[in-house]
Amino acid sequence: MSPPKHQSFSRQGFLAAMAAMSAAVGAFARLARDASAAPAPASTGAVPPSPGAPTPSPETDLVARTPHTIGENAMLNQMMSASTRLVAPEGPGSVSGAPNLPAGFTDTFTSRYIDTGDLRLHAVIGGEGPPLLLVHGWPETWYAWRLLMPTLARKFEVIAVDQRGMGLSDKPMGGYDDGTQAGDLVALMGALGHQRFAVVGHDTGFAISYALAADHPDRVARVALAEIPGAPGTAPSPPLFLPGPLNDRLWHLGFNRIDQLNEQLVAGREDVFFRWEFDAAVKRLPDDVIDYYVQLLSNPHSLRGSFGWYRALETSIMQNEQRKTRRLTMPILAIGGAASFGDHVGNAVQAVADDVQSLVIPGVGHFVAEEAPEEMLAALTAFLGPYRADSARRSDPVSLTS
Repeated sequence: MSPPKHQSFSRQGFLAAMAAMSAAVGAFARLARDASAAPAPASTGAVPPSPGAPTPSPETDLVARTPHTIGENAMLNQMMSASTRLVAPEGPGSVSGAPNLPAGFTDTFTSRYIDTGDLRLHAVIGGEGPPLLLVHGWPETWYAWRLLMPTLARKFEVIAVDQRGMGLSDKPMGGYDDGTQAGDLVALMGALGHQRFAVVGHDTGFAISYALAADHPDRVARVALAEIPGAPGTAPSPPLFLPGPLNDRLWHLGFNRIDQLNEQLVAGREDVFFRWEFDAAVKRLPDDVIDYYVQLLSNPHSLRGSFGWYRALETSIMQNEQRKTRRLTMPILAIGGAASFGDHVGNAVQAVADDVQSLVIPGVGHFVAEEAPEEMLAALTAFLGPYRADSARRSDPVSLTS
């Protein structure tokens, strides 16, 4: 969901228009023979993996399903056998296949497949401290958070997930409404052994994170929501006919909902379509970063999955009309880019929550984590400080002075 470029039009018109805002690793023959010789496991009802996606080994699945204390994640990753590491996510979409990562990134973070029971999600995990879940927006993946993750990992166990339908996560035909995707994330964190956690969501990740906090308030300690003016259904929908500059940036909201035709029109032209969306950045993203995102989206399954959140908007809006009757009580940080949604983000969150801090980052557009990583880190560090201190008081596994 990309906002308009910086244009001069009325704030009332802007607010009305914005009000509602979505590696292949082959199986190794020896492991396959071992698995085929073992007794067949009971069916879990899981959605079959996405075509071409690797199947996790028994060792990987054991790590994903076993609860563990703060700080054990890095140790578990290091203790995984060589054969297990071979069948971990690799290639495009994974940590090993991501370009231009910060220095030392792969020393801290690893890609993992997590079986949630209904589908398999890909997440990049590393660091020590209380759990922090990062939920990207459209049309991105976990990679959107790469510039923030090393610093956050000094004080938190960072879990940067690919949403259902995006990146290396499974791409089922349905289940893209906010409520179902919030359930995906609860199951993910439960599989990792985390009953309570903090969340940061951007764009479509804002909407999913809002649903997560509203539907599972006992699981979410606090949440930061960035760069849409409220989850769709919590405020009036924008009009069909918009001023030209707004229409240039928001036309995709309707286009992405179309059944099949959008996929047919975009296939083979992914670079043109998605590069237009990334033009919403005031501080332009590097060409190789945009090329990487486009590469991940340039296949039929990923293209279909990328439209899933938009095609489920009708269901999500109905859900959010109910959610907004139950105000959020946990601390919330609302973040807007000054040249994008700005203070409309905070205004929208204040309409559905009681404890809201608002931040507008000057001189940046929609992709705040990539355009303004230092400002985002400063804001998140301050906002998440009480959560970390409270977690340390409860379990005392982390020194407050570290």
